[in-house]
Amino acid sequence: MPLAPRNLLDQAQSPYLRQHAGNPVHWRPWGPEALAEARETGRPILLSVGYAACHWCHVMAHESFEDPAVADVMNRLFVNIKVDREERPDVDQIYMAALHALGQQGGWPLTMFLTPDGGPVWGGTYFPKEARYGRPGFIQVMQEVARVFREEPDRVEANRTALTAAIEARARSGVALHRGLLDEAGARLLGLMDPVTGGTRGAPKFPQAALLDLLWRAGHRTGDSKPIDQVLLTLRQLCQGGIYDHLGGGFARYAVDDRWLVPHFEKMLYDNAQLVDLLTVAWCRTGDPLFRIRIEETVGWLEREMLTPEGAFASSLDADSEGEEGRFYVWTEAEIDAVLGPEAPLFKAVYDVTPAGNWEGKVILNRLGALERRGAEEEARLAAAHELLLRRRADRIRPGLDDKVLADWNGLAIAALARAAAVLDRPDWLDLAKRCYAFVTGTMTRQDRLGHSWRGGQLIFPGLSSDHAALTSASLALFAATTEPAYLTDAVGFAEALHAHHWDDRTGGYFLTADDAEALITRPKSPLDEATPNPNGLMAECLVRLWILTGEDRYRERADRLLTAFSGDILANVYGTASLLNALDTRLEPIEAVLIAPEATDPRALLRVIAGAADRRVVALPLRSTAGLPADHPAQGREALEGRATVYVCRANACSLPTTDPDRLQALLSAVPVVAPDRAASPG
Repeated sequence: MPLAPRNLLDQAQSPYLRQHAGNPVHWRPWGPEALAEARETGRPILLSVGYAACHWCHVMAHESFEDPAVADVMNRLFVNIKVDREERPDVDQIYMAALHALGQQGGWPLTMFLTPDGGPVWGGTYFPKEARYGRPGFIQVMQEVARVFREEPDRVEANRTALTAAIEARARSGVALHRGLLDEAGARLLGLMDPVTGGTRGAPKFPQAALLDLLWRAGHRTGDSKPIDQVLLTLRQLCQGGIYDHLGGGFARYAVDDRWLVPHFEKMLYDNAQLVDLLTVAWCRTGDPLFRIRIEETVGWLEREMLTPEGAFASSLDADSEGEEGRFYVWTEAEIDAVLGPEAPLFKAVYDVTPAGNWEGKVILNRLGALERRGAEEEARLAAAHELLLRRRADRIRPGLDDKVLADWNGLAIAALARAAAVLDRPDWLDLAKRCYAFVTGTMTRQDRLGHSWRGGQLIFPGLSSDHAALTSASLALFAATTEPAYLTDAVGFAEALHAHHWDDRTGGYFLTADDAEALITRPKSPLDEATPNPNGLMAECLVRLWILTGEDRYRERADRLLTAFSGDILANVYGTASLLNALDTRLEPIEAVLIAPEATDPRALLRVIAGAADRRVVALPLRSTAGLPADHPAQGREALEGRATVYVCRANACSLPTTDPDRLQALLSAVPVVAPDRAASPG
């Protein structure tokens, strides 16, 4: 029986879906009921996918979905389904892959036309209500698509068959993976970077954390400072650009220009988590106070504006407020003068405040004109000005907060907070990470498995491979920060749940969806990074670390099978598979800091040095003795010096001389080794 002829989003928990609950469109949430209605009525499906902080999603909603005339066409011709891509990334990934197979770039809102059984036929992204920007008008598009469904069923079936085959393509394997591939990828990526403003050349500019990590690792692996310098340049431009909120902290999603000045103003949890992590390793290498300050400010923003009452983190802040993109964040010179009075001239000189503005007549605060910090006295005056402007800004109407809790994004935040807390000696940040972790692993877990999204007491279960990979990473980061065995036990549990319910027995790799999740037209499995690291890449890194920490070869074997499963994909697209390459880097040349801390010794000074290692391949292995290490481990049988906490730095099947001295340990962890065979065969 068809569902009620009205909008059915009023019962949804997703803030994005609830934004559309008042539309005259007869929206249905994704689910078996909506698909059954399409099959029973024979009407094609109009699938609209977006997210709460998406600017162009809001534009299309205002232009079309709120218009009764447009809604009348939609309701007459289609079963209309609305999806929050953050809540259902599995649905989004399938139909975005179909759009890519049509030769389109992709983006959101995603607008796809499907057969009544969910097969993709044709689509696009944003369609204006009236024809413009070289795009046909939305009503025109819908009428033509409906005509094709009625009059050309063979054409519909041909498209459905071709697109379904394209999105069901399996991973490509069989290529040997080796260090030379990593070095070549790093060199080629360096050639694509902007030597003046950082990031990849051109506009728009995205932070692309996995790519920056790939460059960072290349510099540490080879001893060549150029890739590292490029990452540091990018981070400094990000930290001083308009993409950063200089008053409230936190980074926007991306910049639309080629110098990080003009952001798309939405702030996403995942971007800020990954950037805090990168800024932490950058600070470890340089000690640059800019990086420390931006970490502190961004964590402050997370705690002040993104923390839910339950202790987890919300997903995003909208780009728009009062119907305008960026309105909450931009200023005029007159407003700055009115708030700051005699302190305005210094602030305006530093933050690019002019009568004409730097964006559509308004001012986006930035320090791109002079990246270096001022003297202590001037910086103190600027900090006081920040507080005055932040208090004034608080009187404005705030952008919308998407307060659903996503397990995978929270996992990224927990890991970043735990590492930053250990490096910068911030126990309050560690407490923040632990509290978030307790919520996700408690409220969002059933038995040994995670759900994906929680809001208002409702949990979407079962979770995705991204959730289990991110929480494995978070558990390992908390173990590294605390040495509490319970976190390592949790990491093992999440890894086992992931393997039991997501592993592809036929070709290898982890499916995004679980084996007992809702059946879709295909089970998505991708090697490609998006704005977040691909779960296969993130999990490969975790499996290598679990192998080192537990001594169990099954984790190394899983990591090798995982990397081998996608080896052909890696070779075909090294930039899209950066997180897999980063895991390969750790797998081929891990640096094990074997810390022997007998009872009654205090290893904290040595642990701080290990936590502060700028090389991403370093793994701390805390032990009471080496007796439990595998027989072939190079530290097997080594002992603590004179009963004191002692570290052996092991790599390439050999260990350093023991040290109890933090300064000596720091030097050992910074050394570039001569390449030698690993104690286990390479993947591929």
